[in-house]
Amino acid sequence: MIQTIALVGESGCGKSTVISLLERFYDPETGHIFLDGKNIKDLQVRWLRQQIGLVGQEPILFNSTIKENIIYGLNTIQDGPSGSASEVEKKIIEASQAANAHKFIVELPGGYDTSVGERGVQLSGGQKQRVAIARAIIKNPKILLLDEATSALDAESECIVQEALERVMVDRSVIVIAHRLSTIKHADLIVVVKDGMVIEQGRHEELIRSKDGAYSALVKLHMGS
Repeated sequence: MIQTIALVGESGCGKSTVISLLERFYDPETGHIFLDGKNIKDLQVRWLRQQIGLVGQEPILFNSTIKENIIYGLNTIQDGPSGSASEVEKKIIEASQAANAHKFIVELPGGYDTSVGERGVQLSGGQKQRVAIARAIIKNPKILLLDEATSALDAESECIVQEALERVMVDRSVIVIAHRLSTIKHADLIVVVKDGMVIEQGRHEELIRSKDGAYSALVKLHMGS
């Protein structure tokens, strides 16, 4: 079943740890994680990561061209991007359009061959994030992980990036970590985490009715900030 699940909670409660466990950057000491009924420890790590697209708070771009940064999303550990050059070019453009990035890229002097500089210094925060989204979705992942993907952006950039995210979240299983209520209130399931434990879960409309609940407290804190 395709769902969007939001993880919310105070900083340090374990939300980003869930992302790391899903990517198998490390394994749980107790308990198990299943993907379509299969323990992810039994899945080949390279294959698993090819099914996942990750967009974090601070995207890491390589000191190369925009095109090469996006193509990196097609690469596996041992292989280069599959398909002919024209097929790869088509995938790059389609991913960039979905990520709201194509328009600003083609307006750059070098277009897709523009160098982003060390850690993407030549691009604005919003532009970097949209390139990162294109890189994450170019392989058409079954699962999309969004870890505070808009929290470091100004209001205008956040709006553009959020529009791109909503577009690429369609027909994918999504786990989103975000503090902003607007990002998570329409999720199929909201999970409230505290000290590494799930203390509440449900839809926004259900959780907000519990006036003394943890989610209601987080919403009040958000509205007062």
